[in-house]
Parts: sequence; structure tokens; C-alpha cells
Amino acid sequence: MTLDDVERFLDAERNKGWTAMTVKRYRSALERMYQDLPAEKQIQRGTLVQWREELLDNGFAPSGINLIFSACNKFLDFVGHRECQVVDQLPIGDKLQPELTRNEYLRLLQTAKQLEQERIYMLVKVFGSIGLRIQDLPLLTVEAVREGKLTSIVGSRRQTVRIPKCRREELLDYARRSGVSSGPIFVGRNGQPSNRSEIAVNLRKLGESAQIPAGKVTARTLRKLCGQTRANIEANMDLLVEQALERQLEQEELTVGWDV
Repeated sequence: MTLDDVERFLDAERNKGWTAMTVKRYRSALERMYQDLPAEKQIQRGTLVQWREELLDNGFAPSGINLIFSACNKFLDFVGHRECQVVDQLPIGDKLQPELTRNEYLRLLQTAKQLEQERIYMLVKVFGSIGLRIQDLPLLTVEAVREGKLTSIVGSRRQTVRIPKCRREELLDYARRSGVSSGPIFVGRNGQPSNRSEIAVNLRKLGESAQIPAGKVTARTLRKLCGQTRANIEANMDLLVEQALERQLEQEELTVGWDV
């Protein structure tokens, strides 16, 4: 993909009668796609599926993403690469993607273990118990795991992701057995960071093997489960604090209350 391709496409559509506002909207969508593509600016099967997941991770609304991909699909049709299109739309409103449950998460791990697929087993744990985004996998290095944390950039702010002690030990052991002594833990045979599209496909296949409804097993749903689990624990802690405070106040009232 090149910006010249984008201009050729917009010129062709402008000549068909597109308004200036429509051209502006399509240019914005296509320029965003160009900026977010890897350095080589190549679009392959699965590239845009992964990009859509990243947009969701970064807080873009499903309705807005659908509009962006409408423009991208039309552009891909123009340049003769319909095989790279993402034809399904994200559900909006009451049809949002169902959430992954804790039991389904455990079933994924059990299935990966039964299939002896340790790599995807570990990735499910990384997304589901650490809450790491798929695009931040290259930041999960041996050095970061030893330190117990890593820093990612979300939008314009820095975010610290902490790695639990039990997960640090497990990741370092996996890295050692995989022959990785430094740098990113999850790499391909060429030593480069794991392919995002490949991870998405492997997660989907694992979900099918675990008999979990299609579409529920993604890095994003695993991250969401991680966040919800933490929120539930924090809510329980708040309740325990309130209960402890209530008991203390009752005891004090029994000791020094006005009517004692």
C-alpha cells in the first residue's frame, strides 16, 4: 500500500461524483490504515483482522471501526486485493461480543494442555492473567519478566503492566526451555516477534477445540476477563474493609457508647 494508491483511488471516486466531505472521510480512514501498518506497508490475509483488534484495544467504538473498514474494503477492491478485505462487521449495541467466562478460560488452558500445545497455553495465560495486549508481546522480554514489569504506550500515556511472581517463574522456565536467554520470549523461527495474525488464528482454533462459541476467544476477550477478575477481587476487598470497619465501630460503641 502506498499513499499514491490512496490518491488514485480518491481521484477515481471523486470523478464518479463523491462529495468533498465523503472524500475527506475516506482519506482519513485510509491514512490511518497506512500509518498503522507495519514498516513494509504490506497488507496480507489477516492483516486487517489484527488491526481491527488493535483499534478495539485502543478504545475505538465498534460503529466507528465499521465505518473505517467500509472505506478500507472499497480501497482494496479498487487495487484488486479483495482477498484481504474484512467483510464482517462488528456487532454494536445489544449485539456486542459475549464475554469470556472464567470457566471457559480454564477450559482453554485444559484443552491446550491436553493437546500438548504449550506455546498457545502460555499465550492464553499472558493475555488472561497479565492483561497484556497482543501488540505489546515484543515488550515481554526475559529482562522485563525478571524485573516483574514492563511499560507500554496506550494512546499518549505510559502504562505499567506488572507480572505476578508465579507467572514470572513460569515464563522464565518456558523461555529457558525454548532457548530464549534474552529479548522477547515469544518469537517465531526466524527470531522475529510472533506474528499477530498467526496468534489470532491459533486462539480461534483452540477455542473450537475447547468447544467455546466462535468469536469469544481472542486476545481482547482474554484481556477483558483479566480486567474483570481484578475488578471483582478489588470489589471484594472493599467489602471486607467495610465489614471490618463496621465491626470495629460496633465494638467501640459497646465499650464507650453513650448508653453503655
